[in-house]
Amino acid sequence: MKRSLIVLLLILLIGCKGEDRNKAEEKGKINADSITKSDISLDDLINEEIVELNLEQANKLAALPLDCVNTVYPNKLGQTLGSEKDLKSPKELHPAFYGCFDWHSSVHAHWSLVKLLKHFPKLDRAKEIKEALETSLSKENIQAEIAYFKGEHNQDYERTYGWAWLLKLSEELYAWDTDMGAELSANIKPLADLIVQRTTEFLPKLNYPIRVGEHTNTAFALSFAYDYAVATKNAEFRSLIEERARDFYLKDKACPMAWEPSGFDFLSPCLEELDLMRKILPKAAFSLWMDNFMPQLKKSDFTLIPGEVSDRKDGKLVHLDGLNFSRAWVFYGLANQYPEDYSHLRKLADQHMQHSFPNLVGDSYEGGHWLGSFALYSLQESKAKK
Repeated sequence: MKRSLIVLLLILLIGCKGEDRNKAEEKGKINADSITKSDISLDDLINEEIVELNLEQANKLAALPLDCVNTVYPNKLGQTLGSEKDLKSPKELHPAFYGCFDWHSSVHAHWSLVKLLKHFPKLDRAKEIKEALETSLSKENIQAEIAYFKGEHNQDYERTYGWAWLLKLSEELYAWDTDMGAELSANIKPLADLIVQRTTEFLPKLNYPIRVGEHTNTAFALSFAYDYAVATKNAEFRSLIEERARDFYLKDKACPMAWEPSGFDFLSPCLEELDLMRKILPKAAFSLWMDNFMPQLKKSDFTLIPGEVSDRKDGKLVHLDGLNFSRAWVFYGLANQYPEDYSHLRKLADQHMQHSFPNLVGDSYEGGHWLGSFALYSLQESKAKK
């Protein structure tokens, strides 16, 4: 069993917790008896090629995301009310993605569950996971989500962060070569198609990229959308993303990394931009672009201090743990694609992971409902592509 797949499992189940405040607290006590920081050592997982994980441990870990996708409250809807008729429960508004505090975090959780089931299909609770996915991602539920997005006041709902994660979930299902994967991929495709359409309509109107460290970051959205376009062989969508990425970023120079991070960042504006450009530019062009954009990254002694969280119960301040994970996935991706120039960044990525990884165990709901997906994606990117 390969190290990266085991690490995915370990992180995955820590990411979303609780049903409501009281139940979450009770369940935290139960899970603490079986999952502790000493059970999950990032140092061992990073340094060892093979880590044995028995099925019993995996089954204990599987309980957490299963609970998360059915957690209705607390909930942040982020909707625009057109009238009193729009005042409905999260589950009525979003029958597919109502859990995990907000819509995009619910999409995170479903993506994580798919990852888990794909890599460990013989889990004892595999049937339960399948049932959860089939229930959430039914044709009827996805059609209800589409109807919401087509509402008069919802044209820009979850633009562009939630859109990006929906495409990442759809990409994961598309690549799942099973009958269930094909069924769920077909179910979610109409919603993914709508997101592609909305993105295609939006990008030509965006005169300037959004360079922030939170949800609306343009480079992050384009990066995930590009992955989807490549995986699904959507040449037209891919071409548009490449075109707009060049328009937005090709002339950028001397990205002010010293200005980062801002207090609520969970994405690095500089690093998300280079993560996108490494995907769309040929090797020689990317090297020249990096010489102007962030030449310091080629230096073997380049350092970057991980973000520090001062209050783990403040939902905004805990963003900085997410920043550490997203920085890590950029460094891993760059080191894997161009090891001759950037292999030294792997150590820096490991340092960022080591800083925030322990916080996933026993974390408050403010971070726990989403950080596991970020850690999971970072560890996915740590594995060199073959």
